[in-house]
Amino acid sequence: MQNPFNDSPLQQLHDKLFEEKGVEVFIKRDDLIHEHVQGNKWRKLKYNLYKARLNKQNTLLTFGGAYSNHIYATAAAAKLFHFKAIGIIRGEEPQIKSDTLLFAASQEMELYYMDREMYRQKDESANIESLRVQIGDFYYIPEGGTNVHALEGVEEIVEELSQPFDYVCTACGTGGTLAGLVAGLRGDKKAIGFSSLKGDDTLTEKVNELVKAYIGVEFTNFCINFDYHFAGYAKVKPDLIEFIKHFKNKFGIQLEPVYTGKMFYGLFDLIQKDYFTKGSRIVALHTGGLQGLSGYAEYFR
Repeated sequence: MQNPFNDSPLQQLHDKLFEEKGVEVFIKRDDLIHEHVQGNKWRKLKYNLYKARLNKQNTLLTFGGAYSNHIYATAAAAKLFHFKAIGIIRGEEPQIKSDTLLFAASQEMELYYMDREMYRQKDESANIESLRVQIGDFYYIPEGGTNVHALEGVEEIVEELSQPFDYVCTACGTGGTLAGLVAGLRGDKKAIGFSSLKGDDTLTEKVNELVKAYIGVEFTNFCINFDYHFAGYAKVKPDLIEFIKHFKNKFGIQLEPVYTGKMFYGLFDLIQKDYFTKGSRIVALHTGGLQGLSGYAEYFR
């Protein structure tokens, strides 16, 4: 199964703030990988699709919410590579489906709905086996796409970086993208994750577990910042929306408010606060997810 996508470009951003603070900032444009299977979702899916094909599995099954980037991308990738796709959606079937669910259905993904109490147990082996009895055999991809095979795709980002750098930054949800970057760095340079989740830090342990499961060792050259979640997952505030609008006007690059908007807001704030020493070269990963903008249309009018 060949990769039909090109490497994403590395683009330097120019701003008076960067000049004043003596840093250089580059953006890895993974949002340009593919119209529908973009960003970290393609990186995570790539080797899972290889594994499914290798195992002669023709059906993919995964989980997600009604606005899930992962559901959206998996549906598109499955159709592109001729897999059958099944999406287990959190909660009851809505009377009015989101654009994400409508797109997934247009890509011939079969959608099933699971009540929230049972959904909390979605990853338990008994639940997965129960689904196999009901639906038939399938290749299982966890919610968000994060597993060991996901790291193999994400670490390729490090290999593609054509400019010397000191830091690489990414948004964090399940921790899979950060773990892949940490694995790719192999202890060299530094990685910073910007969490979109509010609450206690469970991500650091998750990243360590993923990296150790993938390459057998742990690294300490990463950290996760929890200061820019804007009240929690999928929550927004006016200053975040204004920042996203300004970013697009300034650089011609669209962000979204769940992941990339918060990450870049945090990065700019850390630069302003002299977190990075002069001479630092920073790469920020654009993880895509732009399909999610439809759920925030009212904020951007």
